[in-house]
Amino acid sequence: MNLPNKLTIFRMILIPFFVVFMKLPIGGGDIHRYIALVIFVVASLTDTLDGYIARRDNLVTDFGKFMDPLADKLLVCSAMICLIDTGQLPSWVVIVIISREFIISGFRLIAADNGIVIAASKWGKLKTICQMVMIIVLLLHFSGQVAWVIEQVLIYLALALTIISLLDYLYKNRSVMSSQK
Repeated sequence: MNLPNKLTIFRMILIPFFVVFMKLPIGGGDIHRYIALVIFVVASLTDTLDGYIARRDNLVTDFGKFMDPLADKLLVCSAMICLIDTGQLPSWVVIVIISREFIISGFRLIAADNGIVIAASKWGKLKTICQMVMIIVLLLHFSGQVAWVIEQVLIYLALALTIISLLDYLYKNRSVMSSQK
């Protein structure tokens, strides 16, 4: 197994630790939330690093094309579900975003059944970056009206990019549906 794929697996291993620190207060104050933030940032950075190394060293694999976006989805969706409980993220936004992830995952499975691997698109990558930045800002949870406005802008930008990337995937890969077995 190559290094980018190991980083993807490492990212998936970090997810339960992130959730535990988000959900179980440790010590006094918000220390558990800041530990969760550090875990999330490290996991997010592995996404950038594994893609960079895979392209730089020509280590792109079908495993990486499939598992890297899946690891991103698991990380981001876990964080967003945790943020519903804090009241920072509306459940309907999370439902729309997770629904997009299920649709694309199902679409990828149909494609894989037909011998086609669909890699992440530029819109999908931009969506993931925006969602990760949104989550980091929400985890930091600065106080004040300006911080609240920035959080809201990031939430709705992430939502818009989610919908745009869904439509982009479906349009660019519409032949997958017509060529299924």
